Amino acid sequence: MQENVTMLGIVQEFVSNYFRENIPAEYVFHDITHTEQVVEGINEIGIELNLSIAEMEMLRIAAWFHDTGYDKGADGHEERSADYAGAFLTKCGYPEERIKTVQGCILATKLPHNPKDMMQKIICDADMSHLGKRAYWERSACIREELRLTKGINMNELEWVDFELNFLLSQRYLTPIGQALYNKRKGKHIKELRKQKLRLDPSEALTVDEIANKGAKEGKKQEGLLGLLKEDEDDLRNGRLSRGVETMFRTTYQTHINLSAMADHKANQMLSVNSICISIAGSHLLPKLMGGTEYNVKFLIPVGIIMMTCVASMVYATLATRPKVTEGIVTREAIQQRKSNLLFFGNFHSMKLEDFQWGVMEMIKDPEFLYATMTRDIYYLGI
Repeated sequence: MQENVTMLGIVQEFVSNYFRENIPAEYVFHDITHTEQVVEGINEIGIELNLSIAEMEMLRIAAWFHDTGYDKGADGHEERSADYAGAFLTKCGYPEERIKTVQGCILATKLPHNPKDMMQKIICDADMSHLGKRAYWERSACIREELRLTKGINMNELEWVDFELNFLLSQRYLTPIGQALYNKRKGKHIKELRKQKLRLDPSEALTVDEIANKGAKEGKKQEGLLGLLKEDEDDLRNGRLSRGVETMFRTTYQTHINLSAMADHKANQMLSVNSICISIAGSHLLPKLMGGTEYNVKFLIPVGIIMMTCVASMVYATLATRPKVTEGIVTREAIQQRKSNLLFFGNFHSMKLEDFQWGVMEMIKDPEFLYATMTRDIYYLGI
């Protein structure tokens, strides 16, 4: 074990110095940081697959060396990297059979990937592990800058989004562990790129089904990744639906509140007008009616009708604005059975604060219960 650690330490030190001294500074993506990320990917996948110490050592060495060929440019760098690894390992007395395995792994990283065995598949997945990590956006900016510095390729925002989107859709992880570790976040990155493309050019953004059809025609359909994208699209659609439902409830509540306000205003007018009528009748007409003359008696019946009508109007106006107040307690059983309405004060004014808070949290955690409660509240508000 000590020998393995020592060999890896020697390789790491040599490659780190080699990058610092020989790799041009304009290769801002294919730098020592990318190499370290590939080694990290090897560790993540290899540990999950329970690889032997020897297999892990060869894969790590291949990961350290796989981009050293960038000292003379991008073209043919895999072959140069394999040659550099072979020369260095031979000088260190590394077994010839293992050297060939290391070189095979390095050559397997050439795009498009065409690995021959599991170890080559592992290093291919590790080489692209950044696509399924949080570091993707930082690294994608680095490769954009590298293309500008080394090849003079200046892409506008839409061209860059297209470039990245096409690359992520064409790339696939070759091992089940790689798919499990990186596909989910990679799918999120694709979703974000699609949103950016939709923002930049709404007419060109493809749906998941269109991507699947396109991938099928090109022979590159990825069931797992497309499934994740489909889930993301469903989530987005459900999110839009949820916002639509909330808008509907908000509008309905506002309509009911406006109607209630109108009813309150009309009731207030009825109370005011009828109070004035009763006051006038009581202060001016009743004393004259009490005189008992024929002139006054003939007005007794209509004035009485007016007085009774005014009183009845005031009573009904008051009843119209009086809320229906219940006992003010909603039981936990009713909340658990999803039959309660905690949105109306008349239902909870006698509840303990902790019971009310618990009930509200239960309602918030269950969207179906929340919407049902809002529907029930709107119904009874209308009634």
